[in-house]
Amino acid sequence: MYHLGIDVHKRDSYIAVLDDDGDVVEEVRVENANLDDFAQQYAGSEAAIEATSNYYTIYDTLSHHLDVVVADPYQTKAIDSPEVKNDRLDAKLLAQLRRAGMIAESYVPPDEIRERRALVRGRKRLVEKRTDFKNEVHAVLDHHGIEYSWSPFSKESREILAGEDLSLGIVGESLIESYLTVIDELTDQIQRLEDVIEDCAASLEGTQLLMTIPGVSFYSSLLITAEIGEIDRFDAAKQVVSYAGLDPVVRESGDSRTEGGISKHGSGDLRWIPVQCANVAVNRCNDPYLGRFYARLKRRKNHQIAIVATARKLLVSIYHMLTRKETYDPPGVSA
Repeated sequence: MYHLGIDVHKRDSYIAVLDDDGDVVEEVRVENANLDDFAQQYAGSEAAIEATSNYYTIYDTLSHHLDVVVADPYQTKAIDSPEVKNDRLDAKLLAQLRRAGMIAESYVPPDEIRERRALVRGRKRLVEKRTDFKNEVHAVLDHHGIEYSWSPFSKESREILAGEDLSLGIVGESLIESYLTVIDELTDQIQRLEDVIEDCAASLEGTQLLMTIPGVSFYSSLLITAEIGEIDRFDAAKQVVSYAGLDPVVRESGDSRTEGGISKHGSGDLRWIPVQCANVAVNRCNDPYLGRFYARLKRRKNHQIAIVATARKLLVSIYHMLTRKETYDPPGVSA
């Protein structure tokens, strides 16, 4: 049996191959296009790669011939702390950890979940880009000392911006016009993706269940289920909370035990969206279950701590809804 550690880059990968005794059999840099041929030479062996932006394709290629696991980069770095780091050492470390059975594995979703993740993440990136250009519009107005209480992006405000009363000058007017054009194009593209997201979410049992929660939409339900992946890979709600990085950091020393901020490990998008949903549920939908919890905690802490804790509570409810295939029915709320 051989044990392969593969340090993946955009165009090529550095590979270290160890035998059962831990001795180096081969160290080589291979073009990613040739990984399939290389893997065939060691068919049936174990391999480890680290999660990178292009690891799906590499994983799929190698899995035809090797028993591949994807290493959690955060935990791998926690084990490895050499003063000198390079591709050779990284690949060898992965091979050593694979041989020792010490790889902290990252989840590799199936194709359909990968596509849903790409869809909702793509929509989120477009919204973020649109926000950037909206901020540029505000910056131009602020630069010219324009005081305004209206949103620059409504139909009526567009007429004000196109008028001559603001004294923006040729450069200011040109920038505003360009930014608004980009904003409109991004809005059109966002709407196109939202139509696809709505169709996808409407066809899935899990997302339909989550949409019974006040404040959870087609988009947020699909994002949550896509980021969680297959719910049966979790044995308890606390594992989902930890996967989202919403678990509090606990420090224990002797008889003392303190809880700090959240760990922020894991999926950033899965950590972000329950907070957004909790805000909507508490402030717009008046959800009694989450609302009471939030209000009680806010009195003792502050909004940020309370809303994050509420998001954690919401995620626990989501875990039980998906595992039990139940609609939203929190305790003490049913008629």
